[in-house]
Amino acid sequence: MKPTPVPLADVDLTNLDYFEHNEAWGMFDTLRSEDPLHWQDELVGDGHGFWSVTRYEDIERVNKDGDTFTSTKFVNLEEPPAEFQDLRRSILESDGTRHQALRKLLARDFSVAQLRRYEEFLRDLVRVSINEAFIRQDVDFVDAIAADFPINVLARLLDVPDEMIPQLIQWGNTIVGFSDPELSQVLVDSDEAQKYKHLPFRNPVSMEIFEYGRQLAKERRGGDGEDLVSKLVNRIPEDGVPLTDTDFDNYFLLLVVAGNETTRQAMTLSMKTLMDNPDQLQYFLDNMDKSQQMVEELIRYASPVYHFRRTATKDVEMHGKTIKEGDKVVMWFASGNRDPEKFANPYELDLTRFPNDHMTFGKGPHSCLGANLARLEIRILFEELLPRLATIEQTGDIERVRSNFVNEIGRAHV
Repeated sequence: MKPTPVPLADVDLTNLDYFEHNEAWGMFDTLRSEDPLHWQDELVGDGHGFWSVTRYEDIERVNKDGDTFTSTKFVNLEEPPAEFQDLRRSILESDGTRHQALRKLLARDFSVAQLRRYEEFLRDLVRVSINEAFIRQDVDFVDAIAADFPINVLARLLDVPDEMIPQLIQWGNTIVGFSDPELSQVLVDSDEAQKYKHLPFRNPVSMEIFEYGRQLAKERRGGDGEDLVSKLVNRIPEDGVPLTDTDFDNYFLLLVVAGNETTRQAMTLSMKTLMDNPDQLQYFLDNMDKSQQMVEELIRYASPVYHFRRTATKDVEMHGKTIKEGDKVVMWFASGNRDPEKFANPYELDLTRFPNDHMTFGKGPHSCLGANLARLEIRILFEELLPRLATIEQTGDIERVRSNFVNEIGRAHV
C-alpha cells in the first residue's frame, strides 16, 4: 500500500518514532518528489547534520564514486572522533586498493560456486528449525526460524561450537540495536556512550566480541583450517599489507554482526510481506522453479538496511545545492528501492518483477560481501517452508526495532 506523504516541513529522518512505526516511507516519498537533496539537522548527540539522497539514480551515483564520496570518514551517522578512527576502521571504512585487498581476502568464500557446497547442509539445517517451529505451532517467527537459521550457518562458517549460538545472537542484537533501549544497554547518543567512543557503535559489547575473536585467532594461527577465522589470520591481502590485530578485531566483529542480522531481517520482513499478500504467496508455491527471481523481489521489498553514509571529499553541486567538503551524505537505499522512476508500482510486491536491479545490497565497490549467501539462505528457507504451510497468520502485534539504520522486526508471533 502506498504510504501517505509526510509534509516536507515535518520530515525528520532522525525521529525514530517514524521508523519504529514503519512510517518512514511517507518521508522518503516526499523527499524524492520535493527535495531530493535534503539537509537534515541532528539535534541529539554530537552530529553536525547530513545531506540525504533518496532517488535511485542519485544514490547509485554517490555509492559508485568513492573519490568524491569517501567511506574512510565512516559509514553510519555517528561521527567518531579523529583520534579513534584508525582504531575503529573496518573494511567498511576503507576505499580504493586497500578496500579491494581486504574484500578479496574472503570474496572467493562467498562466491556462488563456493556456496553451492553448503546447499544440502543449509536445507537440513532449515528443516530442523521448521520442524521445531511446527511442533509449537504458535511461535515468534524471528526467534524460531529467522534468527535460528542464519546464525547456525554463521557458526559453521566460523567453526564455533553450537553453545556459542545464543551469545552470537545477543551480540548481534546489541550492536545493530544501538539506538533501541530494549536491545542496547548503552545507547549510541547517550552520555554514557562517551566513555566508549573508541569502540564500534560506542558499545562496550564490542570488547566481548573482540576478545572472543582473539581467542579463536590464537588457536588457529598457523593452521590449515578452512573456516573464515583461519583464513583471516593466515592469509595475506593481495596488497602485501598483513592484517593488524585491530584489522582482525574489526573484520571479525563485522562477520559476527553482518553475517546474521541483515539476513534475519530480510527473512522476517519477507514472511510478513507474503502473509500480507496471499496471492503472491500462492504464486511462489505455484512457481518454485522461479524462486531465484522471486527472492530478488522479496529482498527489494524488504530493504532490511535503511541507509549507509559517505563524506564529501570536495564541494559538489547536486539538485541546485552545494554539498560542502566534509559534509555527511546519507544514501537511503530503502528509498531507492521504492523509487517509481526505477520500479513500476514500487509499493506492490510483484514476484514476476524482472529485471530487478534493486539496491538492497548496495551498489558499486562496497556492495555486500555476503549477498550471495543471503540470497541462498532466503531462497532455501522459502522453498522448504512454504510448501509445508496450511495457513500462516499473525497472532500478535509486529514489534519493530527502534532504528533508522536497520529496518528490523524484533518480534513477529505467527
